[in-house]
Amino acid sequence: MIQNIFDKRGMALLITLTIITLLIVTTTELNRRARVTIYSTATIRDRLILSQMLVSGVNAAQAILVEDNKKSEIDSVQEDWADPEKISEVLQSLAFEEGELTVRISDERSRIQVNALVTFPEGRSFNKLQLILWERFLSLASLYYDDMEEMDSVNTIINSIKDWIDSGDDDATTGLTGAESDYYEEMDPPYTARNAPFTYLPEMLQVKGITPELFYGKDEAPGISGYLTVSGMTDGAGKGFTFNGKININTADVPVLMALLPEVNEDLVLAIHDYRLEKSADTYIHNLTGSTWYKDVPCAGDLEIDPDLITTRSDFFRIEADASLGEIKMAATAVVKREKDAQTGQFRCRVLSWEQD
Repeated sequence: MIQNIFDKRGMALLITLTIITLLIVTTTELNRRARVTIYSTATIRDRLILSQMLVSGVNAAQAILVEDNKKSEIDSVQEDWADPEKISEVLQSLAFEEGELTVRISDERSRIQVNALVTFPEGRSFNKLQLILWERFLSLASLYYDDMEEMDSVNTIINSIKDWIDSGDDDATTGLTGAESDYYEEMDPPYTARNAPFTYLPEMLQVKGITPELFYGKDEAPGISGYLTVSGMTDGAGKGFTFNGKININTADVPVLMALLPEVNEDLVLAIHDYRLEKSADTYIHNLTGSTWYKDVPCAGDLEIDPDLITTRSDFFRIEADASLGEIKMAATAVVKREKDAQTGQFRCRVLSWEQD
């Protein structure tokens, strides 16, 4: 009988310990789930806040661009939209209680318009001026890459870009090094040439001869993607769309300026670049209104840039916004076109593309 009592007490203790263990496990799991739910809710809330911050930043940038249009008939690195400090002052008026927001605006016409390599709306032939521009640009880029030392590599890329864009897809590839769909159908996985203008820049990675290293850069070598754009389609005066490919000499970066010059002259390019930003106290010294102001640069000599390659005004801009809240970060890039509203007659910015991560 005594043994039975001990057996019953032992069983009761075992049951009690089991129940306690289950309660501990259950409580721990419920606590874990509660923490996860709270954390997830907080994360969702913070990401929503960051998303709204990005939208606010892009909207503020558009307002700066519209206001700039009222003040000036040109676009240059001397204006408020190109000044990080001026943009920061505008952002401070948004007064976010938490988080940080930075915005950058750059001119899409400071970049080489990829689709302008082919004449549109016909979409069949090289734009001869743009062809020369590309030869200069890629020849300079080849200095950074061992596998592009030969001119054949430059020709391969140019001819292949042309074949990708032009409206033909037959055996008549451009030169000996171009590539049409039959070339790409041998890839793994296979694909076909677009035979139409590029719609987004990374699409160029599908083109024969363009490697990720060349496109994005490698080590100290800059990638070509930072100096290219697919934006800039304009009305072809009743004949469809076109890409004039003109580059804003007031905003173009050094590699693009270098490609604009008839001959390679690094010292002259740097002088042109710095001339635009030269100040006395807080005032810019040089007027960049006319498209031939570059001739006033002290070492310009008899420099002549083809007027069909350059402009001093833009209507396409890239807005890059970065927002952070605690350890969470988000970024957005919008390409906008500044244009006159047909109904109101007022200028506005229309978003052409939006990428967010």
